[in-house]
Amino acid sequence: MVMKDSITQAKKPSDSPQADGDVQGRLITALLDPRCYPHPVKRVGIMETHISWVLLAGRYAYKIKKPVDLGFLDFTDLSSRRHYCEEELRLNRRLAPQLYLDVIPLGGTAEMPEIGAEPAIEYAVKMRRFPASQQLDRLAEHDRILPEHMDSLAATIAHFHEALPSAEPGAGLGSAAATHATVFQTLEQLQTALAGTENEVRVAGLRAAIETEYGVRKEHLERRLAGGFVRECHGDLHLGNIALIRGRPVPFDCIEFSPSLRWIDVMNEAAFTVMDLLHRQQSELAYRFLNAYLETTGDYGGLPLLRFYLAYRAAVRAMVSAVRAGQDNLSKRDKAAALASCSSFLDLARACLARQRPALVITRGLPGSGKTTFAQAALERLQAIRIRSDVERKRLFGLAALADSRSQAEGIYHAEATVRTYARLHDLARELLAAGFPVIVDAAFLKREEREHFRMLADELSVPFVIASLKASSETMQSRIVKRQSESSDASEADLGVLKLLQEKEEVLAPQERAYTVEFVNEKEGFDSGDNAWKKLERLLDGR
Repeated sequence: MVMKDSITQAKKPSDSPQADGDVQGRLITALLDPRCYPHPVKRVGIMETHISWVLLAGRYAYKIKKPVDLGFLDFTDLSSRRHYCEEELRLNRRLAPQLYLDVIPLGGTAEMPEIGAEPAIEYAVKMRRFPASQQLDRLAEHDRILPEHMDSLAATIAHFHEALPSAEPGAGLGSAAATHATVFQTLEQLQTALAGTENEVRVAGLRAAIETEYGVRKEHLERRLAGGFVRECHGDLHLGNIALIRGRPVPFDCIEFSPSLRWIDVMNEAAFTVMDLLHRQQSELAYRFLNAYLETTGDYGGLPLLRFYLAYRAAVRAMVSAVRAGQDNLSKRDKAAALASCSSFLDLARACLARQRPALVITRGLPGSGKTTFAQAALERLQAIRIRSDVERKRLFGLAALADSRSQAEGIYHAEATVRTYARLHDLARELLAAGFPVIVDAAFLKREEREHFRMLADELSVPFVIASLKASSETMQSRIVKRQSESSDASEADLGVLKLLQEKEEVLAPQERAYTVEFVNEKEGFDSGDNAWKKLERLLDGR
């Protein structure tokens, strides 16, 4: 929120902080004069939060921290404000160096400030502005977030997380106890904000449900800390803190004032974005983002905590809305909107804790038949987790999804490697089904034995099982393979020679397999299938 240019009109002096008679108030009033700035400024806009002022001056924004002590942060002295300005710059330059430019001293006097002069009477973070219309929350309001935006964001966050150092297990950050304290402090604040309202009882119920989920996941939280998954994250990764810059989603406005709120499990971070998308009725984008993130990181082990973190993040936004609803200067209309927002987040928090009905879908098809395209459409439609053989095979050999495996002396497509790959897919599917997620395994499954192995897993876990059989003409498959190879944009490395070989080795479906098989014909660009196939798939998954 710190660089939005949606407000361009400066406050009048009578409305400014000067009425408080404090030094910073006089400084802010003086900075409303465009002549203060060492670059062209026609007029100065101003934004205020409970902890900062943001001056919007031409192409730049200057963020000044208020001298406040709110318990969870203390900006009361100049040295602390300078420190947190420097922290804000350090943390945000990890993801948005093009936006966060410098920490600037403000010299002179409160009435006649000099930007960049020493000795400093105040400090400001200097940032480059961008159109508020490009924030993802604004784009979501008009259904203008594209699937490729989610792919790009997932890659950005995944690589960001992978590059971060892990918290030391004994440092007190990200432990089960620390996580519990943070979550339940939020719930206490929410309950206080809603005291005496019809939502107070709902918060008590939510608190009990989250406490139950915490009890189930406590040991897993500790294992995540020991495994190095607690890192110095962004901390506040909802859509309002992500903007399209030159067509690419860029996260900004990290939490600088509280280490405990940013040293968190990486799954906690990803869950905030997923939750926000779900709240905006963008479940397809939510699961596209989640799956793209997981395929890049391979962090499927964090998924058992996803419901807990989704509920927590929904509670955070409910608390923000509840606090806003309690502001004295709010109109009746805005108060009602804030309470409605709070209520919707409470609904989502409870819904996130509910277990989905797990199910297992495996694909079957030759290279170029559309398995991955189907799996992408299915994961969005079914809110499922996809596991891709092409990606997991390369991960087993230490390769990134788009890496060329020819650099491996032994290759990664020999028989033993294939056995290892299917074993990995089987293990992951078991873990995710046991955690309560619908799972799609995107692999060729051309051998009856491979398919039967996964059918038996579904039987063992008492979950529905479906084979999605993908069909396309030889000409279509050949064309897709040639195009894919020329673009080098997919994890699959199958060429025309592999297609010919597999066409000869493919084992047809047995009569008993057809009872739980759905055939999808995919001849056109993108995914081409009628509603009947989808309806049959969903009917089989419902056990009908």
